[in-house]
Amino acid sequence: MKTLDFLFVRNIPRWVIFFIDMGICLFSLVLAYLVRFNFAIPQIAINEFPLVFTIVLGTRAISFYISKTYQGIVKHTGARDSQRIFIVTTAGSIFYVLINIITSNFINGTFPVPFSIIIIDYMAATFLMISLRVMFKAIYFELINPNKEKRSVIIFGAGESGIITKRTLDRDAGTKYKVLAFIDDDKKKQGKMLEGSSIFGLDKLNELLQNNNVAHLIISTQNLLPARKQQIVDICLNYTAKVLTVPPVTNWINGELSFKQIKKVQIEELLGRDPILLDKVNIQKQLSGKIILVTGAAGSIGSEIVRQIIPFHPKKIILVDQAESPLYDMELELYDKYNQQPCEVVIGDIRNKERMENVFKTFKPQIVFHAAAYKHVPMMENNPSESILTNVLGTKTLADLSVEYKVEKFVMVSTDKAVNPTNVMGASKRIAEIYTQSLSKVSGTKFITTRFGNVLGSSGSVIPRFRQQIENGGPVTITHPDITRYFMTIPEACQLVLEAGAMGAGCEIFIFDMGESIKIVDLAKKMIKLSGLVLDKDISIAYTGLRPGEKLYEELLADHEKTLPTHHQQIMTAQVKEYNFDEITNTINELIALFDKQDNKSIVKKMKLLVPEFKSNNSVYEALD
Repeated sequence: MKTLDFLFVRNIPRWVIFFIDMGICLFSLVLAYLVRFNFAIPQIAINEFPLVFTIVLGTRAISFYISKTYQGIVKHTGARDSQRIFIVTTAGSIFYVLINIITSNFINGTFPVPFSIIIIDYMAATFLMISLRVMFKAIYFELINPNKEKRSVIIFGAGESGIITKRTLDRDAGTKYKVLAFIDDDKKKQGKMLEGSSIFGLDKLNELLQNNNVAHLIISTQNLLPARKQQIVDICLNYTAKVLTVPPVTNWINGELSFKQIKKVQIEELLGRDPILLDKVNIQKQLSGKIILVTGAAGSIGSEIVRQIIPFHPKKIILVDQAESPLYDMELELYDKYNQQPCEVVIGDIRNKERMENVFKTFKPQIVFHAAAYKHVPMMENNPSESILTNVLGTKTLADLSVEYKVEKFVMVSTDKAVNPTNVMGASKRIAEIYTQSLSKVSGTKFITTRFGNVLGSSGSVIPRFRQQIENGGPVTITHPDITRYFMTIPEACQLVLEAGAMGAGCEIFIFDMGESIKIVDLAKKMIKLSGLVLDKDISIAYTGLRPGEKLYEELLADHEKTLPTHHQQIMTAQVKEYNFDEITNTINELIALFDKQDNKSIVKKMKLLVPEFKSNNSVYEALD
């Protein structure tokens, strides 16, 4: 036991490894002579031993000392250790060849070290030094965790990334896991072996999971389509296997993958669609060299718009938000990634006309992306005056200043809740849409509205809330078992905002293809399973009832609205009711003036006059319909 403790638990002293390597070199040299002379070494060769052994072993000792091959921890031998040994033994053998050439040509015409001996010694020494280290490492891992106690891992992707993943697993977590198999869609690879593991098609995954104790399936493929990833996850969720993903190469530490970097699949990865194809030439033409103002720049949508604008090389981006801490975090992020250029961070409230006018006067923006808004339905249902002040007055202030300071384009981020609104928030956004679209017809500024549904991962989204509830042990709360929503990832939504902004000619309301609506209860169940928990055993789901203003189903178009296609298959133009600018301006001003009275019912009543399709749901304002 003491011997095992010395060999496997403690690290073997460097001098011991050095002398073992020298012993291997001595053995290899003797073996070379025995093989060369069929185990009957002639006396003349024996007489040359002192010179040959001095040259060979002396060279090996010096090269090992210089290259420090003996300093590696043997039980953690990796590819780099093997590469170093190969280079050092190769260099030593080349040195023998050079000695032979110099001696035969310039000294006595003989070869001190026969070429056949050099070749055999080189092959034997290299093989033994590397293989013994690898064997020692294998014995060490088997002793501290026998192979039968290891849990199996399946890697999806038998390409370069899959090989790196397996080697990372062997290096960092070889004591706990073993690679059972690879799964790959390439039929040319199926049926073959990769680093000792078989490669199968996806059709074999069920069988592998059913017959083996598989801990994880690791998706190593970087550009796997969401639909394919969804299919893999659905299969794994029927068993106990957790699904992990390898991060992009850019996130690896010093260019090397670590097992700790391999993370669980997030629900956002499964709800995304195929990559959006953008007209980058047109977007570049619209944004390059321009001064761009982004409101709500510290929020989920606003901050992502900033990130996606920067690669198009604008002259300057002005980030406006009233939230100090999130804006500070955004400033630090921009400084780390881009040395903050070309960004200017401004704390300001869009409801404050004097502050906003100073921003427009100082920076003279050419394009405005308006993402600032109050968006939480229950909060706005209880505070309609604040909804009017931010979503209506704030938008009106920015729109009026855009016209005054000759902004080229004003792109407003709206919501599907503005369609047949059942709550104050949705109605306030619809009023903002009406004002900007009416203003677009009488001004030189092009006003464009983009309308989409729920954004995954944004503040207020169900995803972060469900994740927190799962971490806290539940229950996961859902308002209604039949409630559904459209979902889009933050990058998807912002890409389409940029695309719509670039293609817009003014007055349009662009709606985005949100895909299929998703039942929230199904979303919650999948998140619970992805966390490795069992529904109704480890965690439960509780129904709390619809909140004020909430509806079961969201819509992207009102009943009387129709859509027209655009050149982008995921963007359509809504044909909406038109309003007279002067009339709508007077009515909106009357609505804003009601703020001073702080009479919620009067405010909501006025909103319903402005937006006839606004019918309250599960709200005290139903009495006003």
